[in-house]
Amino acid sequence: MTIDRIWSYAPGTGHVEGQDLTGFTVDGTDGTLGHVDRLADPHGMSHLVVDTGVWVFGRSVLVPVGLVTGIDTEHRTVSLACTKSEVKAAPRFRTDSETLDPHYLTTVGDYYTNLPPREPSTA
Repeated sequence: MTIDRIWSYAPGTGHVEGQDLTGFTVDGTDGTLGHVDRLADPHGMSHLVVDTGVWVFGRSVLVPVGLVTGIDTEHRTVSLACTKSEVKAAPRFRTDSETLDPHYLTTVGDYYTNLPPREPSTA
C-alpha cells in the first residue's frame, strides 16, 4: 500500500461518503480493537480515532482509513487489515492536537504503510 492510499478508503469497503462510523465496533484480523470514537480528515489524511477501552490501558489509537477492509452497517462493524498487536505498536496517540499535526500523521502513515502485506482472506 502506498502512503497516499493509506489516507483514503479502498474501493469495495462499503464506505459511503459522509457516513458516520462513530460507535461502530472496530475489528482487526485477530479480534476486536474497540470502537470508533470519531473520524477526522485534516490535510486530506482521513483516519479513525479508535477508543480501545481497557484493551490498551484505556487509550485511543489513530488508524488511517486505508486499513479499512469492510464496513458492515447492519452489524455496525469496521474491519481492518491489521492485527491488534500491530495497532498497539503504532506511534502513540496522546492528544487531539495530533490529529491535526501533519508530521505526526505522516509518521503514523509510514508505520502502517510498512507493515507486511496480508494475503487475502479465503473465508
